[in-house]
Amino acid sequence: MGSSLVLAGGGVAGIAWELGVLCGIADADPALADRILAADLVVGTSAGSAVAAQITSGVPLDDLYAAQLRAETAEIEVDVDTEKLFADYGAVLNGVSDPTEARRRLGALALAARTVEPAVRLAAIDARLPVKAWPGRDVRLPAVDAESGEVAVFTGDSGVSLRDAVAASCAVPGIWPPVAIGDRSYVDGGVRSMTNADLAAGADRVLIIQPVLEGTPQPWGNLDDEIAALAPARVHVISADQASVDAFGTNALSPATRGPSAQAGRAVGRAHADAVAALWS
Repeated sequence: MGSSLVLAGGGVAGIAWELGVLCGIADADPALADRILAADLVVGTSAGSAVAAQITSGVPLDDLYAAQLRAETAEIEVDVDTEKLFADYGAVLNGVSDPTEARRRLGALALAARTVEPAVRLAAIDARLPVKAWPGRDVRLPAVDAESGEVAVFTGDSGVSLRDAVAASCAVPGIWPPVAIGDRSYVDGGVRSMTNADLAAGADRVLIIQPVLEGTPQPWGNLDDEIAALAPARVHVISADQASVDAFGTNALSPATRGPSAQAGRAVGRAHADAVAALWS
C-alpha cells in the first residue's frame, strides 16, 4: 500500500478545519492536493469520518469548503458543557485500566444518556454526505460497540450504509445517541483513539490531520504509539495552531464554529504545504 490520509476527530469545527487544511494545501500546490485526495487509503474517525466520506465522494474540494462558510446548515446546535462531560467520563472510568472495559463503560454511559432522537441525528449526518454510497476506494471508519467495547472498522465491504457508518463513528457518548446497526449499538470511534492512525499500518507514507495543538494528550489512545506502529512509513502530522483553537471556541460541536474553523484550517494547510510535498514525493 502506498499512501494514506488519516483524518482525526474534532466535532463540527474539526470537519470544517480539516477541509480548510486540504484547501490550503491546494492553494499552494493544486496537483499535490489532488494526489492527497487520491490516497490509497483514507482513515476517518468521528469528524474525520465525515470528511473522509466527503472528499472521496467526487464533489470538488472547493464546493465542500464553500459549504462550511454558508450560514445555513443541517447541523444540530447542542449546548455542551465540556468540563462536565469530561468529569462524567472520568467518573465512569475511575480505576479502569483495561481499554476494552473503559470503552464498555463509556458505551454504557452513552446508552443511558438522554439525547436527541436517533432519527433527528441521522438526518443531520445524511445532510453531511453529498453522495450516499460508499466510494470504490479503501475508506476505513472506526466505531466502538457500546456493549462489548470492541472496535469495529466499517468499510464499503461491511454491509453497512455509509450514513450509518459515519453516524456511528461520530456518536459522541453522552451527546449523541448510539447508532443501531443490525442488533448492535455503536458509539464514537474516538473512544478508541481520536486518530486511529495505526489503521494505516502498511502504508509507505501517512499524512495525519488532527484539529488539536501539537502534543495535546488524547483522552484515549496515544498518537506517538500509533505513529511507532506505522514504521517504517514516513509520517507528517498537521496539527492546529493557536488561531485554529481560538476558532474552535469552547464548543467544537456548534455549527457557528464552521466558518472561522475552515478559514483557520486553510491558513494552516498553506503553511504545511512544503512539508507535505516532501512527504508525498
